[in-house]
Amino acid sequence: MKNMDDSITQPHERAPAPAPPGWKTIASAIAAILLGLLFVVAGVWKITDPYGAAQRLVEARLPGDLSLLAACLLGVAETFAGVLIFMPRFRRWGAWLTGLLLIAFLIYIGVNYSVLRGEECNCFPLIRRAVGPAFFIGDVVMLMLAVVAGLWARPSKGLRCVVLVLLAVGVFAAISYGVNARLEASVRAPVSVQVGGKPFPLRQGRVLIYFFDPECLHCRDGARELARMPWRDVKIVAVATEQPQFAQDFLDRTGLRAPLSDDVALLRNTFSFVNTPYAVALERGRQREAFSDFEPGRLRKQLRRLGFIE
Repeated sequence: MKNMDDSITQPHERAPAPAPPGWKTIASAIAAILLGLLFVVAGVWKITDPYGAAQRLVEARLPGDLSLLAACLLGVAETFAGVLIFMPRFRRWGAWLTGLLLIAFLIYIGVNYSVLRGEECNCFPLIRRAVGPAFFIGDVVMLMLAVVAGLWARPSKGLRCVVLVLLAVGVFAAISYGVNARLEASVRAPVSVQVGGKPFPLRQGRVLIYFFDPECLHCRDGARELARMPWRDVKIVAVATEQPQFAQDFLDRTGLRAPLSDDVALLRNTFSFVNTPYAVALERGRQREAFSDFEPGRLRKQLRRLGFIE
């Protein structure tokens, strides 16, 4: 009986306290929190502002036809990965997913390095950086965080819950895209802007507003492409977002025959965009489409579809 009593835990006896987490578990949690925060912020930004994210992808040399879809898919993937890595139960899966996204990003920038070198990259809104050697160092550091977070996390399980998380993020992205598309389509231009000290109507017929920086090479190429277009009863208004004193010389050199408006603040508040070159096609004051990709073939195709060119 004595041996049997010794082998049975008595009701008044307490179970031993769980052992405190080891340094590997703590390191994994810290790495996961840091990386998860970056990915969730980056993903939610792309989901809630898909058109702005698409413009940045175009600036990173992604084809304009794919930029909006890519922005939405990247937003879902980054948010999903960030949420998973935050949760200890799914941390290992989230770490591998963030690692794969970082590797794909490094490969893309590496392939396009000669073109993108020196360009500003704002794929993570909290981090402003230019493409260069330091850029790769930063991404390798994030990749190491993913390795630490995943390697020292317990094995993940619960595939059904993971699918539910993905569906929730997907529904959030779909709702956000619908709201943004509706807002994008409902943008209405001001009644007029000042051009040469006189009001220029924006709600009559077809108008194309071209935003540019006179010192921007991409803006120069975009203006030259617009100058070659066979327009169909379209009025063009040019707006210099920077260095307005060089604006007229810019138009003369590129051959773009368009009056200049100095109502920059009014137009920027109406048509939200990140960087130049940027153009907005208006019909009776309603925005039909916005352009951040000035690749000649795609630009002509879009303008012809709108009926703006022959």
